[in-house]
Amino acid sequence: MELVIMAAGMGSRFGGLKQIAPMGPNDEFIIDYSIYDAIKSGFDKVVFVIKEENYDIFKETIGSRVEKHIPVEYAFQKLEDIPEWVEIPKDRIKPWGTAQAIYAARDVVKDNFIVINADDFYGREAFEAAADYLKNKKANEIGIIGYKVNNTLTENGSVKRGFIVQENGEFKELIESSMEKDEKGIKSTPLNGGDSFYIKEDDLVSMNMLAFDVSLFDLIKENMDIFFKENQNNLEKCEFLIPDILDIANKEGKAKISVIDTTAKWYGVTYKEDTDSVRNAIKKLVEEGKYPNNLWE
Repeated sequence: MELVIMAAGMGSRFGGLKQIAPMGPNDEFIIDYSIYDAIKSGFDKVVFVIKEENYDIFKETIGSRVEKHIPVEYAFQKLEDIPEWVEIPKDRIKPWGTAQAIYAARDVVKDNFIVINADDFYGREAFEAAADYLKNKKANEIGIIGYKVNNTLTENGSVKRGFIVQENGEFKELIESSMEKDEKGIKSTPLNGGDSFYIKEDDLVSMNMLAFDVSLFDLIKENMDIFFKENQNNLEKCEFLIPDILDIANKEGKAKISVIDTTAKWYGVTYKEDTDSVRNAIKKLVEEGKYPNNLWE
């Protein structure tokens, strides 16, 4: 089982890797805890999807300290890694989104795998649930780790989450939404412009922890041409996103999508004000003995 970490956006969000705020007692980053949890849950390789220009600093800062504990490979998300006929706008700088990021790893991923964001703290329980799913996964199946929405919110503003719609225990769709607590409850506003609605605290959302096999790369490739043809007039801003691939797979019957519940609590720095609460949460987990004080000793 392999762990694919989407980290191509780390440099832009934090102003360079050296400026990433350490969260652990010995300057560990959130990404360190994800890799540690994955190792403890039985994963045996990590693939970092990064920008090629960040390779040296990424390897020096993160890769060198984890490669002693798990095999590490790198994949580069490149602006030009798209169909040759697409004319890239001169002012397009950022890559094409999460589906393209995962596709960048197609030559190095050889086994069933999960995908995560680099800057989200997912919790050991989530990795264990994902590992159990991958061990028993059948062909043409995709897994979404579903978090109780109340375990994923911040007090400092709205967050983007994928609301998981199920009917009779079966996955129906993923609604990418902006979510925030107000006086009425948890308000979910679809990013596609749909009407807002309220959800319950234990309703499930996706945090981009997804479980696949290598057939995903063919599915992405099949839909990449379609995506760029449909967005020829929006190439400056369009994004080729993995939730859209899940939607296509589900609606066209190309994959059965399963939702794997977890009681894990998410932590992350959506806003600068979140930093102290994440540090305190990790400190408490260390004090409870769930992580060693020095993660990689």
